[in-house]
Amino acid sequence: MKKIEAIVQENMLSSVVNALKICEVGGLTIIQSQGIGAGARPMLRGARGTAKFQAAYNKISTIITVVEDSKMDTVVNAIMNAASTGTTGDGKIFVTNVQEAFDIATKQSGNNIL
Repeated sequence: MKKIEAIVQENMLSSVVNALKICEVGGLTIIQSQGIGAGARPMLRGARGTAKFQAAYNKISTIITVVEDSKMDTVVNAIMNAASTGTTGDGKIFVTNVQEAFDIATKQSGNNIL
C-alpha cells in the first residue's frame, strides 16, 4: 500500500478530487492549510481598500489517500494532470510506503480495508 499526500493550490482542489473519484480511490482526507513555497503569494487590500500588501502565506490544500501499489501511478498522474497549470507553485506529491492499515470499526487489516 502507498500513502499519497498531494499539496495543491486551493483553487485546484475540486479538480483533483474529481480526478481521484474517476480513479475510484476508496477515500481521502483534505486539510486546508497555509504555506510558503516557490509560488507567488497574492496581493491583499487593506480594510479601507487603500493599502496593498503581500499575503504572508499561500492558501493550499493537502489531500491524503492510501491506495494499493498497483494504483499508485494512475493516482499520481491523475493528481498531476488535474493540479498542473505549468507555473511555479503548483504543488508537490509525496508517496510513502504503508506497512499496515487497520479499520477500527471492523477490526480488519490489510488491503481489503481500502
